[in-house]
Amino acid sequence: MDVKKTITSIFIVPTIKVPTGKLKENGFINGYIKDDGHDTQYKDCVYVLFKPTNMDVFREFLDAEYERTKDVVEDYDYEDGFVIIVYKLKSKFKKDYELIMQGMYSKTSKSFQNEFSKVVKIVKDGKHMDELSLQVRVFKKSPDIKEYWEEKLDIEFTEDMEYWEGFHIENETLYINKLKEYVQPAIS
Repeated sequence: MDVKKTITSIFIVPTIKVPTGKLKENGFINGYIKDDGHDTQYKDCVYVLFKPTNMDVFREFLDAEYERTKDVVEDYDYEDGFVIIVYKLKSKFKKDYELIMQGMYSKTSKSFQNEFSKVVKIVKDGKHMDELSLQVRVFKKSPDIKEYWEEKLDIEFTEDMEYWEGFHIENETLYINKLKEYVQPAIS
């Protein structure tokens, strides 16, 4: 399933520090600030959506998460195999999360920015390479990100502008019924 990554997934989910590779191998889809379909709306939390392919493996992961951190607030299921894990966000980064939600990425604190991998491994033209992570490039206002958006939007950026799109709550809210439209039924 190819769903556009939310700003929550890019700039907030990494701060919950799920062990490397565990999100992807457990069917991570996206992170959200709200879940429109859930009765309880948690403040200062992130809703992490999964569609596991192996529920036994996922249960082991979930048990390990409850042991790893006290920040897991709740987990719950939706029909069609979707699972949400709600994590409490780190209070020490409250101001940084607010800056992310204001689209002020470069204004976040050094300690918040240090929560993100500096380098990611990519494959380009069949060669394995290291590249500065997207988050670091956005925080540091990297020229390649500026160029990308200037070309895409056909505008010239000024120094006071941020080099990533703004945070819009409707894009950062899980609407499970809307999401299900993208999901193809499993073939038995």
